[in-house]
Amino acid sequence: MSDSALQDEPTTGSEHTAGPDLDWLSVEDGEEVRWASTPHKYSIVPALVVGIPLSLVLIGIPIIVASYLQYTNTNYVVTNKGLYSKRGILSRDVQQIGFDKVQNISYSQSAVGSSLGYGSVDVSTAGGSGVELQFRSIPNPAAVQELIAKEIDRRQGSDAGGAAETDEVLDQILVELRAIRSAVADDAGQPLDSSPGSADVDVEASPNRAADGAMEQGDE
Repeated sequence: MSDSALQDEPTTGSEHTAGPDLDWLSVEDGEEVRWASTPHKYSIVPALVVGIPLSLVLIGIPIIVASYLQYTNTNYVVTNKGLYSKRGILSRDVQQIGFDKVQNISYSQSAVGSSLGYGSVDVSTAGGSGVELQFRSIPNPAAVQELIAKEIDRRQGSDAGGAAETDEVLDQILVELRAIRSAVADDAGQPLDSSPGSADVDVEASPNRAADGAMEQGDE
C-alpha cells in the first residue's frame, strides 16, 4: 500500500465493509459522526480457510456463520467527541471513550492484513493499563489513527481557546474590581483629611499644653 493511500481520509463504509447499523448509537447534543465502519470483509478469510474444509463434517459451518455474524454486527465509530465500539450478535457490548481520556493511539497490521488492506487501531487511556479499546480488522487503519489524532488536537485547541477567553474575562473583572476599590478608597479618604480629624488631634494635644502652662507658672 502506498504512502498516499495511507494518508487518505477514511470513509464511512465502503465496498470493503458491510453497511454499519448505528441504531444503537446515542450521541450528545452537538456530537457528529466523523467515521463509522464494520471490520474489513477480508477479515473473515481466515475463518473461511479453516471452516470450508471442515464443513464437510458440519463442524466448519458454525465457524463460518459465527465469523460472518461477528463481521456484520461489529461497528466502530469516531465522533467529534469520542470513540465507540459495538460488538455482539444476540446481545450488545458497547464501549465508549472520550477524547479527553485518550493517552495513546497506535495501529498495527499483520502480514495478511497488510496485503489485504486491513489492520487494527489500539487506544490507551490515561490511568488505564494497556489497550482499553481496539478497532479490529478495519480498512485503512493508518488513516483512522490520523483522523483520531486530528480530532484530539482539535479538541485540545478548542479547550485552550476557551481557557484563554476565560482568563481574559477574569482579567477584565480584576481591572474593574481594582478601579472600584480605588474609587472607594478615595471616597473613604476624604473624611480623614477634613477638620474633624484635625480637631481630634487638637483635643489630644490640649491636655499636654495645659500641663506645660501650669508648670511654667509654678516656676515663676
